[in-house]
Amino acid sequence: MSGHNKWSKIKRAKGAADAKRSKQWSNILKQVTIAVREGGPDPDSNPRLRLLVQNARGCNMPKDTLQRSINKANDKDAAQMMELTFECHVNHGIALFIEALSDNNNRTVANVKSIMNKNGGTLETNGSLAFLFTRKGVFVVPRKPEMDVEELEMELIDGGLEEMEVDDEYLTLYTAYEDFGNMVKMLEQKGIEVESAELQRIPNTLRQVDTETIRKVMKIIGILEEDEDVTNVYHDMEIPDDFEEE
Repeated sequence: MSGHNKWSKIKRAKGAADAKRSKQWSNILKQVTIAVREGGPDPDSNPRLRLLVQNARGCNMPKDTLQRSINKANDKDAAQMMELTFECHVNHGIALFIEALSDNNNRTVANVKSIMNKNGGTLETNGSLAFLFTRKGVFVVPRKPEMDVEELEMELIDGGLEEMEVDDEYLTLYTAYEDFGNMVKMLEQKGIEVESAELQRIPNTLRQVDTETIRKVMKIIGILEEDEDVTNVYHDMEIPDDFEEE
């Protein structure tokens, strides 16, 4: 994970700065539909749904809103949601990996193609860029004054912890994809509050580009994130500290 810390902090800072709460809620509610269809409406017996309930709590979603979504998803006539991914090249060969949840495949594909065409990007064949990213479990844990961070880090290694980032407010935990469930269980057993738990695509190598390219790529990412079906956009740019401050 060497070299990824800066990227992850940029992603979290950017999310805190410009992600609209309604977009966060929409993404979670779409994922709830899939989780309920796959594992049923009971969070106690459906680990994926349990995580979404936890994430909903972390972004202050009202319980009634979440429960209505669970009830609706359990209705056999509810809309079928699909998980879609897109792999693109944009300015200076920067790779984008786009994740989406949609009830209309044709609409989502058309929207992503249109955004790429209007902004000089290229939609590549699925699988052609996936190797540039590694899927990791990422857990954001509020840091409490009573926490012994070093001791906790040693204990969490048994749950698959690969790396821990520490700042004044949060601990960010990284696991391999296959250890995601193990970490979920360990944190639950220890009664550790988790603000969010998700699978992210971490770039294996960060590419250095000039500031103007960063601006152009971030503008495209912003347009993609505004689409109602797009849930996550990952890139492989290295973001300098001065750009982060800006």
